[in-house]
Amino acid sequence: MLRKFLDRQAPLFGEGGRFARLYPLYEAIDTFLYTPGDRTNRASFVRDAADLKRLMITVVIALVPAILFGVYNVGHQAALALSQPGIVATSWQAQMLAWLNVPLADPDDILACFVHGLAYYLPILLVTFIVGGVWEVLFAVVRRHEVNEGFLVTGMLLPLIVPPTIPLWQVALAISFGVVIAKEIFGGVGYNIFNPALAARAFLFFAYPGQISGNAPWVAVDGWSTATPTALFKEQGLAAMGADIGLGSATWMESFWGFVPGSIGETSFVAIALGALLLLVTGVASWRIMLGVLIGTLGMSLLFNAAGSTTNPMMSLPFHWHIVIGGWAFGTVFMATDPVTAPFSQTGRLLYGLLIGVMVMVVRVLNPAYPEGMMLSILMANLFGPLIDYYVVQAHKKKRMARYVA
Repeated sequence: MLRKFLDRQAPLFGEGGRFARLYPLYEAIDTFLYTPGDRTNRASFVRDAADLKRLMITVVIALVPAILFGVYNVGHQAALALSQPGIVATSWQAQMLAWLNVPLADPDDILACFVHGLAYYLPILLVTFIVGGVWEVLFAVVRRHEVNEGFLVTGMLLPLIVPPTIPLWQVALAISFGVVIAKEIFGGVGYNIFNPALAARAFLFFAYPGQISGNAPWVAVDGWSTATPTALFKEQGLAAMGADIGLGSATWMESFWGFVPGSIGETSFVAIALGALLLLVTGVASWRIMLGVLIGTLGMSLLFNAAGSTTNPMMSLPFHWHIVIGGWAFGTVFMATDPVTAPFSQTGRLLYGLLIGVMVMVVRVLNPAYPEGMMLSILMANLFGPLIDYYVVQAHKKKRMARYVA
């Protein structure tokens, strides 16, 4: 019935139809619900079941473990805070759930924690898709092209890399910046040199540092302040292992599983690793980029550990800690592997990953004002992606010319 309804509306949006200029909107709805009806009728094309829609859906499915755990952890961290004497929830989300008789101060109630976290995650997700979707359709209508499925992944990524307490108007500004400035101004999907979700996150970090960094934004309870493990290690180094972070302790296992404050989808190494496994098995993400980031991080970590420092505690932080704190795992799996902004050559992808791994350690360890580093490292590497490809291609050309002359 739905298929027939859409087919009846098609002439209105086709060439010469009453709503011809809105064809990108019709096409976006149709292809979101169904596989495109156009097919090649000759054998001169390479056919592959993994079209753009399927690739994007695979990435979304890979994000599901991080989303589910992230939503639960938001509620869990809030429940831990609310279980403290004298702490009262005053946000509209908490008041709404209290009206629905959802227990908010029980950290052991898994369902209640999940529902509490969902009350923060869903508004961010809806604002991201509504505002970003409007921009996508607007540019598609003006430029007379189809709405690309790439925004589906961008819209899923941004809510996972921001704090749960971020104001929704800032989310609207951020996704507008990511879509318009970081993507559409360059020509749209396939032409952008920066990852749109990361560019949106960078916009928030530099425009509104009070709401995106520090100790206040990470727990969904008004007036409660707690440090993330990355910030704690920046101050105390090895002494922070097992230290109090406000709601619990920064043990390696807690950081590994993700039971620590942080951005919604970035805390659990395990959940992100499950997504990475799917992306690697399906071939959607490049294992060379992930391996390069891992090697670069390991090499610089060992170098800093060997150098040591009496004034910089991050110099002594071991490699196995770096990969479970902050946005390292999420950035490696879902951001660095973005096929548009990463190099296209196989060797270039390995070098690209190495560059990110090296830079994230340099920023984390040597920059006293910025405890993270993954976001800036990937954005910086985005700039060098085309240059890396250029020199890799030139090196291959020289080798082939040398063989030809010989």
